[in-house]
Amino acid sequence: MGSVDLSARFARGQAVLSGFLIAALKAILPSHKDPAPETNLPPGISVVIPSRDGIHLLKRLLPGVISDLEAMNSEIIVVDNGSTDGTAAELARHWPAIAVEISAPALAFAAAVNRGINLARYSHVCLLNNDMVTEPGFFAALLGAFDRVPHLFCATAQIFFPAGERRQETGLAVKPPRGADSTDPGFPLWCNEPIEGEDLSWVLYGSGGCSLYDTAKLRSLGGFDESYSPAYVEDLDIGYRAWLRRWPTVFAARAVVLHHHRATTSRFYTPRQLDLVLDVNYIRFLARAVANPSVFLKLWRENLRRPLSPSALRFTRSAWRCLRRPPPRPFPEETILQLGSGRIRIFPGRGIGVLVHQTSVTQPPPEEWLSQHRIVILATDAAAFRAALDQALKQWPDNPVRTTIPGACGSNSR
Repeated sequence: MGSVDLSARFARGQAVLSGFLIAALKAILPSHKDPAPETNLPPGISVVIPSRDGIHLLKRLLPGVISDLEAMNSEIIVVDNGSTDGTAAELARHWPAIAVEISAPALAFAAAVNRGINLARYSHVCLLNNDMVTEPGFFAALLGAFDRVPHLFCATAQIFFPAGERRQETGLAVKPPRGADSTDPGFPLWCNEPIEGEDLSWVLYGSGGCSLYDTAKLRSLGGFDESYSPAYVEDLDIGYRAWLRRWPTVFAARAVVLHHHRATTSRFYTPRQLDLVLDVNYIRFLARAVANPSVFLKLWRENLRRPLSPSALRFTRSAWRCLRRPPPRPFPEETILQLGSGRIRIFPGRGIGVLVHQTSVTQPPPEEWLSQHRIVILATDAAAFRAALDQALKQWPDNPVRTTIPGACGSNSR
């Protein structure tokens, strides 16, 4: 037992040293400027659905998708990802208008969706897992977010699970801050439960299984990073990279999907394998996507306080190889993490201007506030309040922004 404990401590010590090496390299990495987004894409939605041996899932998903897209310029692209169940032939028989991109070998999720993204003809790309079922109005709600949020990169849907199943994700993906003495063993990110009336709240990223992206922005980032294999965390990576460029992601509460969780991955991987993939790819994300060395070290140390497997700890030794050059003048990452902390909630109203209110209570704002303001933003601590105010001033520059803090004298307008 003693030798096992000593080995584990040694592995964690090596992981700590790896973190210092990566931070030092980040401090000297030159920046990299992405190509400018395209400007000639016609308005519309290209739906990209990766599917591996999932014709039974597609038959459940596609009728609702096709019906919901009837009034829009649109196309559906199914990436037949190493299927052996006759997916391409069945689609040609029942839905000949659907474009099918065939890959004989099974690709990782990022590689598969990139095949579809590269073929997309319209201004927006919607990624849908084949184990989703969309509710009517799904696409209109996602697209509507782009009309209401300037420079939006991604709108992500609200996720429900079948009756009787635990709601493992909601779409409201956040990363709450953890203290230096935190011993929480859970994964650093999770999903908040939406509050009644909440919509367009900022999130760190959109789920790769039910989100709408600005096609031009997505392509300018190079699409999804294919180093995340076979799946998981590639959606966090692309969302975070967009935030670094000041392109936000929001939660679109009225875009609703029902998720039959892991209906594909569970047929090819064990739960233990998927847990390892998640841990390794999160380590990859920290090394690859987080640009600020100080922020990186904070998140790296936080992650090392979790009970990582020996395999995940071994990966930290080579994680420095995952480094990616940051964009020039990135958006401050402490602000990004506050906006995606789950401590800021947004509620569309019916009035004029924006209200940013600091409160210790997480509940819907009074009806009076909603009737007076176009947007009501609630922040549950001072750091979140400052980040929300800063982002509100940038996001709605033509609207008066009013602030209120309990215990302060009066309110301020900017």
